[in-house]
This record gives sequence, C-alpha cells and structure tokens, in this order.
Amino acid sequence: MPDLNKPQHIADRIVDSILARKLAPGARLGEQPLADLFGVSRTIVREALARLAARGMVEVNSRRGWFVVQPSPEDARDAFAARQVIEVGLLQASGDRLDAAALRRLQKHVAQERAAVRAADAGERSFLLGDFHVCLAECAGNTTLADILRDLTARTTLIATLYQSPHEAAVSCEEHAEIVAALERGDTPLAVELMRRHIAGVAAHLSPDAPADPLASLRTALAPVGPSAQALHTTVAKKISPRKRRLFTSLIPPTSPLEK
Repeated sequence: MPDLNKPQHIADRIVDSILARKLAPGARLGEQPLADLFGVSRTIVREALARLAARGMVEVNSRRGWFVVQPSPEDARDAFAARQVIEVGLLQASGDRLDAAALRRLQKHVAQERAAVRAADAGERSFLLGDFHVCLAECAGNTTLADILRDLTARTTLIATLYQSPHEAAVSCEEHAEIVAALERGDTPLAVELMRRHIAGVAAHLSPDAPADPLASLRTALAPVGPSAQALHTTVAKKISPRKRRLFTSLIPPTSPLEK
C-alpha cells in the first residue's frame, strides 16, 4: 500500500487524473482542498505541487495559487516530437528482447483498453490509452523512460484537450494491438514503424490555429447583441419597475470578477 502522506503519492494521483482527463488545462489546485482530501498538511501538498512544477505539469501564480499547465502550440509540437524519438528508440533498442511475461502484460493492457472503449468509460479509456506507452517502457525494463513517458503522455493529454480534434479511441486502441502483435511475432522493424505512424497520426489531429484562450466561450456568450436583440432587451428593461431593478442590481457585487 502506498504511503498516503508522501508528496510523491499525491503528485502521482494528480498526474493520473490528468491522464484520465479529470483535470483540465488551467484547473486550479487549491492547497487546502488537496490537504483535506489526502488528510495531510499543506506543507506536504506544497511539496507535491513543487515536484509537479519541476516536471512541467503545474505552475504557480504568486497571487492566485497553483494551476495545471496550459501548454502552448509550441509545447505541443515539442512534446509529440519528444515522444516520437523516445518511443521509437525504445522499441528499436528493446523490442526484440521482450519476454513472454512482458508480452502477456501488454496483451492484457490492450484487452483492458478495448473493454473501456466498449463501456464508453471516457476517463478509464483516456487513462489506459495513455498508460499503454508507459506500460511498454516498463515491459522493456526501462523505468527511467517510463517515468519520462508518464509526464510526456500527461502533457500530450492536456495538449489534446486544447488543440486536438476528437481522435477515435477505438483507432488508437487497435493501433496499440497491432504494435503488440508485431512484437509478439518478433517483427521489431514493423513494430517500430507502427509506433512511428501511431504517434504521427495522433499529432496530425492537432489544430495549430486553435485558440489557447480559456475565456473564448465566455467572450462569445457576452459579445454585444445585434440590433433586434438589443431592442428587445431595451423593451423588457423598460417594463421592470425601478424597485425591481434595484433588487436585481443589489445581487451583483460592486466589482465584478469579469472586470478584473
């Protein structure tokens, strides 16, 4: 059992939540709520968040607190390029040395992915699809690369949330199955090529022109209304008595958060 008081456990839980798309880019990570959730002090939470900041997963604002990072389009290109180099290189170096136990573990992982796809469990599906790449590194016996890939995969999950059109989960799952099948046959060159195509295909769904603006939908919703809508708004406003108008405006604080 993991020691729930350890900062590393808290950090790993946050990364797993990012992989499962339960934490979105820009999500606030309050120290006190996390301390209450894990039953630890804020000092322990702060250490966990500092570790994640060093890994590029969260960032801190001196006035507003800790937040999940919001990767830029440049971060997206760099992250997928890094994954391409690491994962292709990993298979080239270790693909023909995977033993029967490692292959069974990979086959079991793909079966779990398929089950999550069939069950339409978005969180479990997202986590397993990302974790496949970590699992592959672990099966190859390279724990250092597994740790690096866990962070890179979490970052690409955040990137997909911001810049990627929906990529069919079933397609990714079957591509994983093809890679494992090639490894099972001992065809490492094919597995390498399939991995290269797989990562390139996911990266190809990036939309480089997508706005990294968390307020985009709010800006659209609060855009100035057209003439006809403005006329209707004016007509309705005239029908509201001054007393009712004061009641409505009294519910609005003097300084709206939108004005900050």
